[in-house]
Amino acid sequence: MHGHADGAIRLAHRDSWAGPGAASAASREEREAAEDAALSPLATRSVGAGSRAQEEEPDPFRLCFERDRDRILHSPAFRRLAGKTQVFVFPDDHQRTRLTHALEVAQVAGSVARVLGLNVALTEAIALGHDCGHGPGGHASEDALSPFVDGGYDHATWGADVTLEPLNLCAETLDGIRNHSWSRPAPATPEGEVVSWADRIAYVCHDFEDAVAAGIVRPDELPPEVRVHCGTTRASQLRAFITAMIDASASTGRIGMTTRVADALAGFRQFNYERVYMRDSSVAQANSVIDLLRALVEAYAAQPSLLPPGRDGQEPGSAGAFRRAVAYVGGMTDRFACRQGEALLGWTRERLPRGIDVW
Repeated sequence: MHGHADGAIRLAHRDSWAGPGAASAASREEREAAEDAALSPLATRSVGAGSRAQEEEPDPFRLCFERDRDRILHSPAFRRLAGKTQVFVFPDDHQRTRLTHALEVAQVAGSVARVLGLNVALTEAIALGHDCGHGPGGHASEDALSPFVDGGYDHATWGADVTLEPLNLCAETLDGIRNHSWSRPAPATPEGEVVSWADRIAYVCHDFEDAVAAGIVRPDELPPEVRVHCGTTRASQLRAFITAMIDASASTGRIGMTTRVADALAGFRQFNYERVYMRDSSVAQANSVIDLLRALVEAYAAQPSLLPPGRDGQEPGSAGAFRRAVAYVGGMTDRFACRQGEALLGWTRERLPRGIDVW
């Protein structure tokens, strides 16, 4: 099928009729002006090509943060999130991965940003990119890779400064990614603050839902304050947390959450830690991931010729070789890391991390 000719253009369908209603298209400058008029006073404005480490020409139509969002969506680092652990190694068809987590964070953050008059494109770019620095096997990868990185391996800073560095993203996008974790300094934009909350809201709710589906916990086991203020389903919980963020901003002009619901979120998160993340099988899984990733880094650093080409780190065992090894191993999906454990290290499947039920 080549479409259907209609004068100077082709149409997808024989009976196509749709159009914008006028033979015109808004330029980037016109869209920037419309955005400026529509956003809240402290929202982040799109300006030209954006503030980037390497200067670029502005896009004729897209705003700078829209370009960031698109670059992240099309990046290999984002695609690989589909094969990285959220809670369960080798998730089944309905359990979350790092990729689906990022999408849910973007949905929660966008829901808040639209109502508050913030820059939705920037919000979504930060949300989609916030976990691109995660290694295989979930947060255990940070413990595994930290001994090889000065100051430790933090997925937030590594994602912004190493993994996504080739994309030449705007400074505001990188700041939001670098500082989305609550242990980091506050983000420089209100959009980054929204993503910090949305990340926690999304993973607390969907990790619990996955754990219920896996038979690890039951909804009626949630603490009473969580059930009272947030309910026992993902839909009611997300609604409660998003509404509490909007109410907090409406009453104070700050990005946060009303106190009672925020306390319920903290109790909910603590419940997940005690009953899901720190259960015996989770700890054993994490220890297995740590053993595997550290062994892979050491093996690749000793044989840097096996690594993708790089300008430094050619000398076996050098600091450069270890950094390249960390970057390579940190970028792996769960399954690829396990396959390399078999192929490079000679480990048996019984020694490798296992999923909730099967290899």
